[in-house]
Amino acid sequence: MWIISPKQAHGSRSNNRFLGSGTRGAGGGRWGGGWRLTVPGRFVDFGAVHLSAGVATPATPAPRILAAFGLEGVPVPLPGGRGRSWRVGRTVLKPLDMAPSLVRWHADLLTGLDGRDEFRVSVPLCTTDGEWSSDGWTAWRYQPGEHLSGRWHDIVEVGRRLHRALRTEPEPVFLQNRTDYWAVGDRVAWNELPAEGCAGTKHLATLIRARRPTSGRSQLVHGDLTGNVLFHPHLPPLVIDLSPYWRPPEFASAVVTADALVFEGANNDIVQPMLQDPDFPQYLLRALIFRVVADHLARPHLHHDDNDDPYGPAVDLAVHLSELYR
Repeated sequence: MWIISPKQAHGSRSNNRFLGSGTRGAGGGRWGGGWRLTVPGRFVDFGAVHLSAGVATPATPAPRILAAFGLEGVPVPLPGGRGRSWRVGRTVLKPLDMAPSLVRWHADLLTGLDGRDEFRVSVPLCTTDGEWSSDGWTAWRYQPGEHLSGRWHDIVEVGRRLHRALRTEPEPVFLQNRTDYWAVGDRVAWNELPAEGCAGTKHLATLIRARRPTSGRSQLVHGDLTGNVLFHPHLPPLVIDLSPYWRPPEFASAVVTADALVFEGANNDIVQPMLQDPDFPQYLLRALIFRVVADHLARPHLHHDDNDDPYGPAVDLAVHLSELYR
């Protein structure tokens, strides 16, 4: 049995701008649509789609949390992450937002990526007794960097470097068990769940009609790069908050492009370098499906008028490009 419950978000920490400024994969406990789907070997109840912030944590890490990770000093709040990340010396403390066992998976993966010249990663740290969390808190090695607006093409390039490094990684088993909004949006985008179950999702039918097969090879990718690549004048770019998906790397690039168009005010010419790949319009369509479905599940009662619809121009562009590159 597979019941949709975002407490099972298993490593997905999407920085979904439709949930509010600065949010990272958490919402206000809203319920999604009411439909069911039978998949061979699995049962999905979309009436049970619910987003939970996960383990409740206090605003500031308590002294016992610092002691658990062997830290001394005064926690200093960091920007972003809904104000829930705190720096203590060379360590960042953040509330646990995944299954505790998956922190170990991130540690193993990121340790293998650490020390590269082309990008940096922040590695999780264990407690003094070898655990990966303590009372709902995790610790990560601090790395300097900041998000710079308008660096979308640079973010895409960093993603390409990361995905080359991840090319031989096996598909994580836990991805098949993810049942959060973004996992649902991803599966609808790739025709692994029927669009009929997302009735009322604006633009979905238009995007589905324009969708055609692609030839990309799936692998482990970071599916939410847009707000999670930080820059430093003297160091390689820093990739944070890995959101694992098993999709072609081009899809991850298209998500950055979609986010730039929908949420960050990018002009249509942002797509020009991407069109060297004739399949890019198809990845962009899927990226927009991914976002509109997750948005609808998170906020089913929110409706945009045409004049204030953030998705409309990007959807028109993606459909137009799909016709040009048939």
